[in-house]
Amino acid sequence: MNTPLKKLAIIVPAYNESKNIIPFYKAVCNITDELTNYQWNLLFVNDGSTDDTWIKIKELAEKDHNVKGINLSRNFGKEIALTAGAEAIEDTEAVILMDADLQHPPSLIPKLIQQWESGYQIVATQRTAIEYSWLRELGSRAFYYLMRLMSDINLEAKTTDYRLLDKKVLNILKTFEEKTRFFRGLIDWMGFRKTYVNFSAPERNDGDSTFKLRDLTKLAINSLTSFSLMPLRITGYLGVFVLISTSLLMIYMILTQLFMNQLYTALAYFVVFNTFLFGIVLAAIGMLALYIGHIHTEVVRRPLYIIQEQVGFDGSESGAEQLND
Repeated sequence: MNTPLKKLAIIVPAYNESKNIIPFYKAVCNITDELTNYQWNLLFVNDGSTDDTWIKIKELAEKDHNVKGINLSRNFGKEIALTAGAEAIEDTEAVILMDADLQHPPSLIPKLIQQWESGYQIVATQRTAIEYSWLRELGSRAFYYLMRLMSDINLEAKTTDYRLLDKKVLNILKTFEEKTRFFRGLIDWMGFRKTYVNFSAPERNDGDSTFKLRDLTKLAINSLTSFSLMPLRITGYLGVFVLISTSLLMIYMILTQLFMNQLYTALAYFVVFNTFLFGIVLAAIGMLALYIGHIHTEVVRRPLYIIQEQVGFDGSESGAEQLND
């Protein structure tokens, strides 16, 4: 009696990756064809590309019934594209998340599966070497340091979205409802048995990264405010510090004026007090605005993404618009 094949899926978010789709597909197939104990599905999520990325995905889906595609109505961002893919995948034992630019080497897939088969429910990857600008490298180090310092998750440095998730992890991930999300953070927050596989990231197969410094900064801010209340606490600590400092300075000014004949004008007293007070008020307002912004995003309850078209599901192509919370 033949042992049934384990079903595995690969989710690939893609934004303007037209020249990388076919090379990526071939590279993955070269690996998966050798893993004969598994049945594979490859799901591309086109995140509102402006080139012909979606056309390439549709062509692959027409030729290979194991390829599926989701075309989002606009660019929602990588975190949401990963979410759309995760929610679309059903009946799978595990899922692998990876980028389409081949900086996540497909040759690593057997190692991820080996670790999963040995009992780990999350198999993440860490880059050991990659060419970054000094500014991006400095920002990356600062981000991971602050996340470990301020949040209740242990986010390892240089980890990537390239990871394998067991079906239990995937099913729980689908229940998360927040709209401002950091995919890696959500996965690490859940816990489970986790291990890491190191790799050296090669150069992009073609084109330049569409994930700019502005996007990284936005992701970092959203991540910090999503997983930690420490910024609010820091504002409170700063308020206490300013209050004490201002009080001591005012006492010093009063005592030196009374006993040392040091004269201070009323304007000096006003400037000292007002400068500190103005700074703490601005800091508090700015930090509260970030959290209020998150609350606004959650209560508006717009759909997280919109599927304009999809191929490869149930053997048919659907052009109807679909809303997913």
